[in-house]
Amino acid sequence: MATAVSKMVKIVPLRQAHYPEVSKIYQQGIDTEIATFTSTVPDWSSFDQQHIKDARWVAMIDTDVIGWTALSPTSTRYVYRGVAEVSIYIDSAHQHQGIGSMLMSHLIEQSEKLGFWTLVAGVISRNVTSVKFHLDHGFRIVGIRERIGMMDTGEWMDVTWMERRSTSVGN
Repeated sequence: MATAVSKMVKIVPLRQAHYPEVSKIYQQGIDTEIATFTSTVPDWSSFDQQHIKDARWVAMIDTDVIGWTALSPTSTRYVYRGVAEVSIYIDSAHQHQGIGSMLMSHLIEQSEKLGFWTLVAGVISRNVTSVKFHLDHGFRIVGIRERIGMMDTGEWMDVTWMERRSTSVGN
């Protein structure tokens, strides 16, 4: 069911002009200490190089960016051309309003149009909300890598590896 807020949301391709707001949302994720191992927001040039240009979007209300999602390649090998890693972040003021589901649904639909057959996500296991979110969107847990990443604080974190296989691409 759509919320009042989600009815006002439009999803558009992520462009450089959106990046100041995207970077603020990214920083909010970093600040949680359970959303990413990244400790600093990359500059636009690095972000642009790391993410697939045709596979990144923002959720907006009017002219305000309230969330973003993007795909990153998992390998340079040709055999993995249809596999990409998901990033998705929602502004803290707009979480739990259906925005993430809108973005994820859009990402899945568009990824299949782009020929991706598998989406993967490495979620810090303590981020149970994100694990559940991905499960709710058709991902499955394929394994847990114990003590695989160390935070800047020196604390080891487990990562839950998840994947979503397309039912229409690569079958």
